[in-house]
Amino acid sequence: MDKGNAVNERVKAVKQSFRLMMNGVAAQSMREKGLGYHVNWGVSLPALRAKAAEIGKDYDVAMALWKDDVRECKILATMLMPPGEVHPEVVDIWMEQTHSLEIAEQAAFNLYQYLPYAAEKAYKWIASDKELEQICGYHVLSRLFMSRQEPNERGINEFLDQALSAVMSDSVVLKKAAFASLTHFAELGILYERLAKSALRKVGLEL
Repeated sequence: MDKGNAVNERVKAVKQSFRLMMNGVAAQSMREKGLGYHVNWGVSLPALRAKAAEIGKDYDVAMALWKDDVRECKILATMLMPPGEVHPEVVDIWMEQTHSLEIAEQAAFNLYQYLPYAAEKAYKWIASDKELEQICGYHVLSRLFMSRQEPNERGINEFLDQALSAVMSDSVVLKKAAFASLTHFAELGILYERLAKSALRKVGLEL
């Protein structure tokens, strides 16, 4: 069996397994909350993580799964994609094809925070005019700050300017993501804490 057929067979088996893990109540609940997918089996995130652990990192399977507008395929793709193998251009395409908050958050947590160029993408996204990209960027920066990655001076200024704008936006979800990243930024040390608190005071907020 050639590589292409082998990948197709693996993807077919994975998609069949979703039927066995299907949760109709969860799927219906997501639909009612406006989480619209072409197909949604309502499979839980722990079940998807277990499936990802069973399969292991696999670039080709991840790429094939992402192409399907199926909630579980998209999320599993972010779990299976090896961070060291995915090109920046592919990440850009995936971000452009991300149309739900859940997929944006899962991609940030499962894949984007581990990219060798994670910070570069995150700063680009928080400066975007697209809300989902901004939210994803703040989630990635939160994780980078939590792993003790300190920004340079330019990164600090850029981050604080964008984050202040985000916490003043009308979007509750964007505000929450930006404020969380500011909190983790402040946890990098006393200097960062002072910078974050000073910036927030300018707009009448406290950390």
